[in-house]
Amino acid sequence: MRKLLIAIVFFLPLTVNAQTAYQHIQDEPLYNFLDELAAIHVIDVNSAIKPYGRDQIAGWLEQAWERRYELSRPQQAKLNHYLDEFALEVGELKTGRGTLYRRNDQLSIHLLPPEITWRDTLFRTVIRPIYGIRYFSSTHDDFFHSYGGAEAIAYIGDRWSVYASLRDNYQNKYRLARPEYLTREQGGNYKGAGPGREGGDYSEMRGGITYTWDWGSLGLIKDHIEWGDNHHGSNIFSGRTPSFAMIKLHMNPAEWLEFDYYHGWLVSQVIDSTRSLWVAENRYKEYYYGKYVAANMYTFKPFDRFRLAIGNSIIYSDQNVQPAYMIPFFFFKSLAHTYSRGILNQNSMMFANISSRQIKHLHLYFTVYIDEFATWRVSDPERHNFSSYKGGLSLTGFPLRNLFLTGEITRTTPMTYQHRVPVTTFETNNFNLGHYLRSNALEYYGAIRFSPAGTLQITASYVYAMKANVYQYKYGAEKPLDSNPVLKDKTWTNNTFAIKAEILPLPNMRLFLEYRNSHIKGYDVDDKEAQEYLNMFSPKYLHGDTQTIVAGFAYGFN
Repeated sequence: MRKLLIAIVFFLPLTVNAQTAYQHIQDEPLYNFLDELAAIHVIDVNSAIKPYGRDQIAGWLEQAWERRYELSRPQQAKLNHYLDEFALEVGELKTGRGTLYRRNDQLSIHLLPPEITWRDTLFRTVIRPIYGIRYFSSTHDDFFHSYGGAEAIAYIGDRWSVYASLRDNYQNKYRLARPEYLTREQGGNYKGAGPGREGGDYSEMRGGITYTWDWGSLGLIKDHIEWGDNHHGSNIFSGRTPSFAMIKLHMNPAEWLEFDYYHGWLVSQVIDSTRSLWVAENRYKEYYYGKYVAANMYTFKPFDRFRLAIGNSIIYSDQNVQPAYMIPFFFFKSLAHTYSRGILNQNSMMFANISSRQIKHLHLYFTVYIDEFATWRVSDPERHNFSSYKGGLSLTGFPLRNLFLTGEITRTTPMTYQHRVPVTTFETNNFNLGHYLRSNALEYYGAIRFSPAGTLQITASYVYAMKANVYQYKYGAEKPLDSNPVLKDKTWTNNTFAIKAEILPLPNMRLFLEYRNSHIKGYDVDDKEAQEYLNMFSPKYLHGDTQTIVAGFAYGFN
């Protein structure tokens, strides 16, 4: 593996004009702003593949600056805010009243926001703390989620980028994300909160090292990724699992073609008894089975601001990495027929994404994820393919200039994202890699966002989500798995209206206040009581009719 990476890097082109350190997908205000700029034809983005590189974002911001007089005053305020936040990438040091110490154009020590920046002809870096807290006051209980840590971003020469982010999370009273919960909370590998404390702790270490050339980049990273256009949860790769290590490749060799690939090391959490052993008296050392994912996406741009993306992925489990799955351009299911012929196949899937911003102000998108497909099922009303579909549209700056409207529908059939073999499920750390509602589910989502002044934005949203019958993917079922009724009986529903105000007072910082009115209900279905489904799919503070106020601030997104 090491020799392969060295060889790839050695033969990369020497002409370089960009560097890649990734901006985290949870920086929703930034990603929403870039969507706005793309919708009004100021920039052009491939929003189906996230995260974006910070150098790429800085380039888009500079494009917007050249056309700043076309933007509204709130958009200009956001643009100035983000140009300050990405000062290192645009070749500047921060200035302003928060500067504690500055030495020429090399060193800057800032108090507001707190960070240290260094820049010379070879090396540029920024180091800053991370802290955030969300305080929840609901009908049932009051609690909080806090996190703290530090992050660093560095650029070496013209080719190399290094970034690292460490966050220790603490959630008192409740664990907000469990593998079975139907929420969009970020997943974590929890440990106990400690003596005398309820809830849970988890640590998240992300970062990587990347090499960039003029039409692509290659990196060894541990991060979250999101594939598929969406505003309320992707149904390809959602990015809500704990982060995992991967080799990530991006290429843009022609204006009409982009290619993305990664090979990731997942966490199966399935014990391999053949490797586990007693290491001392009454002390048993356990090992997990190896679990890996390979995925690629070809994005074609036949027309201006129109993109068609198609790709496939595979989850496989062997003691060693399979080199064939590290050839980025393959159709992986064919490889599975070669390497697991006559035994249980690996878990493969296909997907596609269509995005059109050809009409100014309007973004139309459609995503399909196909877990298992047979042509004969299409004409059989009693059978169905295992698939998930998402369709959406958004309007930016129309009919009012500072107004953003969006709507989405997501529909997923039974057995999608499931697999009969525990070590090849579409999961890592038991969290589903795909849509947060998982199989046999339906969601309607709508939102209105308005920017009255400065960086302040107010968002009103509504979601209706429904989880239908829960079917087990197992051998010996009484009837074929593809004949299980689609969306037949409700087991759980979520009706939530929310209104949220958010402002960006300093670079890399946001303050927010949100009100939620939720009605989350379970149903008596399939010999299970309503409360059992409610406990399974929702944290206790969200049961029944609930009003919740969430307030807090965050410093640090990367």
